[in-house]
Amino acid sequence: MHASSPILRLRARGPLACFTRPELKVERVSYPVITPSAARGAIEAVLWKPAIAWCIHRIHVLSEIRFTSFRRNEVNSRAERPSLAAIANGGSLTPFFADEDRAQRNTVALRDVDYVIEATFRMTERAGSSDNVQKFVETFERRLKKGQHFHQPYLGCREFPAELLPAEAAPAAVDDSRDLGLMLWDIAFGPNGNRAVFFAARLEHGVLSVPDSPVGKVGA
Repeated sequence: MHASSPILRLRARGPLACFTRPELKVERVSYPVITPSAARGAIEAVLWKPAIAWCIHRIHVLSEIRFTSFRRNEVNSRAERPSLAAIANGGSLTPFFADEDRAQRNTVALRDVDYVIEATFRMTERAGSSDNVQKFVETFERRLKKGQHFHQPYLGCREFPAELLPAEAAPAAVDDSRDLGLMLWDIAFGPNGNRAVFFAARLEHGVLSVPDSPVGKVGA
């Protein structure tokens, strides 16, 4: 059993967010609330180390759930990764021209989002002899207070940046209770491939409780 941290809290907010529902392929349509995997991504922007693994427990929705729609330019395919031989020795690469592969797609996003995320981390087998829970708790709180990030935090899509703050001055959650349907919990990685894992999500007085593990949940 690996040691775990106490509950740590982080506030994430921004003018736009899109946590895309995977069942809708052509157009981007957001879940009504940030997904646990997106919440984990926000926390890992503040502190990520191989020695720890984050677990999201609760998400507090601080602002009214409101949608907005607009059209965006997206590309239909990804640029191909060069072969190892080309990387090592040089050689021809397959060109990719975004202007020739562009399409306009509708996006149904959230606007003026504001969340408090509650999470813990556990120590992993990759922790070193000098690593301990208190060390990483203090590192997380210091980095959050100073606004330090390993990468730009975002809200579902990289073009929707997130502002991350300590949660002490956050307002109370909105009084909103509703079923959210099947929501993406996270991606389960395994030797035989990766799979998306879902759970039955419900907002209770503005708080989404997240299961601790995908056991018994719906996998795609």
